[in-house]
Amino acid sequence: MLTSLQNPLVKQMRKLHQAKERHRQQLFLLEGTHLLEAAFTVHCPLVTVCCTVEWQTRHPRLWAQASQQAQRVEVVSPEVMRAIATTVEPDGVAATVERMGIPRPTFTSLGLILETIQDPGNLGTIIRTAAAVGADGLLLSADSVDPDHPKVLRASAGEWFRVPMASSQDLAKELSHYQQQGMQIVATLPTAPQSYWQLDLRKPTLILLGNEGAGLSPNLTAQADHTCKIPLSQGVESLNVAIAAALILYEAKRQRVQVAGEGREERGLGGA
Repeated sequence: MLTSLQNPLVKQMRKLHQAKERHRQQLFLLEGTHLLEAAFTVHCPLVTVCCTVEWQTRHPRLWAQASQQAQRVEVVSPEVMRAIATTVEPDGVAATVERMGIPRPTFTSLGLILETIQDPGNLGTIIRTAAAVGADGLLLSADSVDPDHPKVLRASAGEWFRVPMASSQDLAKELSHYQQQGMQIVATLPTAPQSYWQLDLRKPTLILLGNEGAGLSPNLTAQADHTCKIPLSQGVESLNVAIAAALILYEAKRQRVQVAGEGREERGLGGA
């Protein structure tokens, strides 16, 4: 059992709380039973799994699975687990995963382009919603919060592994590439002349969302094929970016499901 906070492995995992260390080590931290189960579901390659004796006793099946799939497994004291984890009261297990295993999105139907998103809770919630609607994935500006920030993973409620995502140094270039492939670019803008309800989101679409406070930059907004607003009651300035993403993603899903249903009805009538 590892009991010393000075143990090299413990020190290495503690450093993963910092973005620069996650980049340097090319590893990120996975915390909690739910996220570990999600990682197992998608056969995510685990580097190290650490757990307490109590967790090992409560989850013998998961411990056996970790012992088979991880490169290294260690039982640690509760004090060490609290040092490794970023949560105040960890549930007894933490793991490290290689950063290179994150798939890059390939946009063909519906995706998100996110500029300077700073709050990890917002990004995690957006990822969870993107998974729920079956989006192709999301692309973030390089100055956004790290996709593998521990709080992002927790806020995604285990859906993090199901959504391809990447950071980009040049979102404008990426947008031009996908426009040339026939995708429409939709930017959210408070002063837009039309609401998102009025857009045809059945087409291959990339949705642009900006910083929590400043919104989208003018250069990205200028590249959009369409701008739209989310109608708000008088006196309300804006919505949380994660809520805005959910509304537009589900409107796109609603339109597509409706069209698919109408198509089935027409085929049924034609065969009568």
